[in-house]
Amino acid sequence: MNIVRRLHEAGITSEHAYAAAFGSVGLSLISWLASMQAEQAGVERADRWGIFVGEWAPTFFGLGLALAGYEKDTAASAPGARSGWLDHPSENTG
Repeated sequence: MNIVRRLHEAGITSEHAYAAAFGSVGLSLISWLASMQAEQAGVERADRWGIFVGEWAPTFFGLGLALAGYEKDTAASAPGARSGWLDHPSENTG
């Protein structure tokens, strides 16, 4: 959890990690297309580029999940802090 805590302290949120994951999926497609156009090495080389970049997405999704869990735990343990989405609707009626 030390890495997740350090990422959180550096200002990286779960939303950043999720955005990076979705971005790497798009970048995978772009790198595959660019390799097909720019290089004469063929489909095998383009596939390797696409797969290489596409393998980043699960890592970023995993970091996003870890950061989301850390953010939830941090918000729950803060003194006097309550997360609105954790409240039951019946508790919010006055």
